[in-house]
Amino acid sequence: MEMLNVLNEKGDVVRQESRETIHREGLLHAEIQVWCVTPEGEIIFQHRAKDKDTYPDLLDATVGGHVDGDESYDEAAVREVFEEIGVRVTRDDLLFLMTTMEKSFDPVTGMTNYPRRNLYLLAHPVIPGDLRVEEGKSLGFESWSLEKLRAAPVTERQKFIPTIFNAEGMRAFDLIEKYIDKI
Repeated sequence: MEMLNVLNEKGDVVRQESRETIHREGLLHAEIQVWCVTPEGEIIFQHRAKDKDTYPDLLDATVGGHVDGDESYDEAAVREVFEEIGVRVTRDDLLFLMTTMEKSFDPVTGMTNYPRRNLYLLAHPVIPGDLRVEEGKSLGFESWSLEKLRAAPVTERQKFIPTIFNAEGMRAFDLIEKYIDKI
């Protein structure tokens, strides 16, 4: 059973609970996202597996995951990049973008995700076809230009987890855009 830290709003650990309990009760916990871009500057999204406990079969960050009880956000980001896409990185390969805290309810699974999440950008471009698909967790990858994302109609936006198009998600894309020409 995967045990995760439950946090208070300052980010302090208050206790541990199972992943299932955290999502069933909507408890604040630590997560990371790592965004990757193609050499053409498109953002790479991971297509979540159809049996994920939150937001199955939707597009999400290139890499995302929970911070284990004994690791830092940075350590989790490095670990998750290798686990989810098969790329070995160090902390120096990751550009910190921002920290978010937002609660979202998945009506399909009845679960609530309430992460305190650190977002990073991989500091070098990658080719989606070179990424390893994590069996049982992902269906593959899609890349989208920022222009296409910003102009996406509602029917296209429904292919993504809902937080992609909220204010924090769009702020993350604005930050990524500032770095695209530098990586």
